[in-house]
Amino acid sequence: MTREEEESRGRGVSLEERITGALVGAAVGDALGGPVEGYSPEQIVERHGGRVRGVVGPWNGDAWRTARPIAPYHKGDGHVTDDTLMTHALVRVYATVRDHLDAHAVADHLVPDLMTTPRWIPELEAEALPLQRIFLAEKWLVARIHYGHVDPREAGVGNIVNCGAAMYMAPVGLVDAAHPAAAYAEALDVAGAHQSSYGREAAGVFAAAVAAACAPGATPDSVVAACLSLAKDGTREAIERVCEEASRHCDFESALGPLRRAVAPYDTVGPDYRSPSLGARRPSRLHAIEELPVALGMVVVAGGDFRHAVLGAVNYGRDCDSIATMAGAVTGALGSPVPEDWAKTVAEASRLDLWEPAVTLTGVAREVFARDVRRRRAHERAFAELAGGAPECSD
Repeated sequence: MTREEEESRGRGVSLEERITGALVGAAVGDALGGPVEGYSPEQIVERHGGRVRGVVGPWNGDAWRTARPIAPYHKGDGHVTDDTLMTHALVRVYATVRDHLDAHAVADHLVPDLMTTPRWIPELEAEALPLQRIFLAEKWLVARIHYGHVDPREAGVGNIVNCGAAMYMAPVGLVDAAHPAAAYAEALDVAGAHQSSYGREAAGVFAAAVAAACAPGATPDSVVAACLSLAKDGTREAIERVCEEASRHCDFESALGPLRRAVAPYDTVGPDYRSPSLGARRPSRLHAIEELPVALGMVVVAGGDFRHAVLGAVNYGRDCDSIATMAGAVTGALGSPVPEDWAKTVAEASRLDLWEPAVTLTGVAREVFARDVRRRRAHERAFAELAGGAPECSD
């Protein structure tokens, strides 16, 4: 696909369509990646007799409850994971606050939601508190803020540095649609309650990527450029190296190995995903989470096409549910259609309305934008009065 074709595909796509594409796309990517999370591309091929091309069953079949006691979850068969549960929880916070969020909104609304309101949890096949499904790095939110009474803006310090905060930051980018810098700043504040170091940085950059993807005429290249203009330290370098390599490929099959090699110097987990290295997930200015650069790389490889990017992310393995969540959110926001059969299967299997959060967030985004305009005009009037006339503007 040429750059002109990429730009024209996103023209005329409404805010509601972009928000729906991003949120539904993220959930579908999450569900497709869940059953092969933690494995290598070679192991995935051996287990499934080839590349994964859609919804598949649990890795361990009917033994999913007992095969991995630390994670007794029904991953597969179209079930979303904690990535989607946390994304929808953040949408509910926006629906309550109806304005920009910060770390205190996480403490006041997200944490109570996780620990007080039972919801249907697809992987548990039961109604339960979300707290009973989210993993240890996300339980940190409750332990530090509710039980530890830590300042929400600093609560993320000490947690393992991973993609836990980044994986659910798409709503921030959607509320700040077409304003990557605002999305970056807001997500950094929100994620301070959960993560530090390059985990927090990735949350800001992912939100910026989604916001950039919402701009009319956006392309994979313009999304990456927006990310590079904001990202810092190892996160910036990892995105640059991975996307540079991705630009040499037009099919995920040939890109799987090269993208892994490109991100490896910045990834602390190491080659064996289930046996992390000694330096894994520790704070650093030199490193980056693996998931975001690879997700952006797959978006570049796919030319912004949802199906191609998500399948590339899924077959990459390792933390592929989060990689596919991010790739699905960005390509969905770009306007690439989410396959209806995938979305229908995931919604029915997970017993979730994947479209309602998008309707809710679209209304919130419109309200927040209108409020931002009023605040900006009030500032302009105040500054003009201070400056003794109309403020000077330049391109």
